[in-house]
Amino acid sequence: MSLRLRGVRKEFAGVEVLHGVDFDAEPGQVLAIVGANGAGKSTLIRILAGALPMSGGEISIGGERAELRSPHDAHDLGIRTVYQELSLVPELSVTENLLMGNFPRRYGLIDWPAAHRRAQQLLDAAGFGMIDPRARAGRLPVARQQMVEIAKALVSDPRILVLDEPSAVLAGADLEALFALVRRLRDRGVLVLYVSHRLAEVLGLADRIVVLKDGTVVATPEPEHTTEADLVRLMAGRQIERIYPARRPAPGEARLSVAGLSRTGEFDDVSFEVRAGEIVGLFGLVGSGRSELAACLFGASPPAHGAGAQPDPAAAIRAGIAFVTEDRAGSGLVLGLTVRDNIGLATWRTARRGPLLDRARQRREADGMIERLDIRPPHCAGMPAVRLSGGNQQKVVLAKWLLTGPRVLILDEPTRGVDTATRVEIYRLVDDLARGGLAVLLISSDLTEVLGATDRVLVMNAGRLVGELPSEGTTEDQVLERAIA
Repeated sequence: MSLRLRGVRKEFAGVEVLHGVDFDAEPGQVLAIVGANGAGKSTLIRILAGALPMSGGEISIGGERAELRSPHDAHDLGIRTVYQELSLVPELSVTENLLMGNFPRRYGLIDWPAAHRRAQQLLDAAGFGMIDPRARAGRLPVARQQMVEIAKALVSDPRILVLDEPSAVLAGADLEALFALVRRLRDRGVLVLYVSHRLAEVLGLADRIVVLKDGTVVATPEPEHTTEADLVRLMAGRQIERIYPARRPAPGEARLSVAGLSRTGEFDDVSFEVRAGEIVGLFGLVGSGRSELAACLFGASPPAHGAGAQPDPAAAIRAGIAFVTEDRAGSGLVLGLTVRDNIGLATWRTARRGPLLDRARQRREADGMIERLDIRPPHCAGMPAVRLSGGNQQKVVLAKWLLTGPRVLILDEPTRGVDTATRVEIYRLVDDLARGGLAVLLISSDLTEVLGATDRVLVMNAGRLVGELPSEGTTEDQVLERAIA
């Protein structure tokens, strides 16, 4: 099913954010859409999904003009969209999420054995057969939930599939399964619109690339004649000479000490230290226990045996520990609240004057953080957080925790769905914090990031720490070899 956009515009409250977007895509093609945060990618995706009306222009599908006034219209035309933010019902099983509204029945009742078999068939067809269809969706790691989201979009055999940052939390075999799926869909004649900040995979997967900047298509380079540096320059409007900061001086005293930490079925006998002025990477594939370990250290999950974990988040904050979770929308932000209120969420107990919240202080602190972290747009304090781009939402989460004055900062997938230019800003900020004496534990599924932004790397495999490597001089293959052994 071909797709053609001509002069697509979108404005919010009189401010235009898409300025006449034009491009064409054909069936059996992978079209990558790249751009910095705020370039207009999310707005464009929501227009194609029928979730936002466009302000002007024309969209044609299969040679016919399309009216995308609602998600129902998009579905009728064979368009399915997998958003970066998860939309599963966490209390329901994988089967229930996949087959919602389309359960097989017997004698007027849901035939659960048949439903689970059908769900397993869908997962197998997508290459995600390692997922148990009977498992509760909310108990799965975020990477597995992302896979379920993708499988759910394939239930009705879409003709156009829009994938928004589908690989942001995937690594190793899971990542290869996604790539294989995209190639199979392309070979079956599906048009795949692939939105990603991982530029190496864009160049490896895409047949064509569209680069957005400030709501306009600025280039349509051919992948075979394009480098990552070329794409970064087009997206940022400037050359970025260095992505990762230089190494820091020798670290100081231990700020986070973990000894023999264990929880049945998740991690076992984990011991390590993170020192002041040090950034330590933690790498592991899905199911390795890395995110479960991070939540346990912050007291956000059931207690474990051993030393180093806090009993609850309030105790962690008092101990000077901050935790940026991998699920930005689900547990990092309250999307309906303003940016100012989100920044003040972790410090509202201390930002008081008597029994009342000190609004003047909250405004000063939030405005200071917006300026310090360059959260855009500059005057966003009163805007709902949902209106910000993914990279700026991530900065809001960071601002919230920096206001607590932490001594230890745990970052779980801190650059998920964030463009290269904003990544550079986050890396430099974290580097500045470390140079100021903060101890940082950085968890990432991006091997390039986990080696480039850290001083040393801890590797987890099946719930155990299986290696500690210096970041400098270590290759991605050496880390991955320990993670899958």
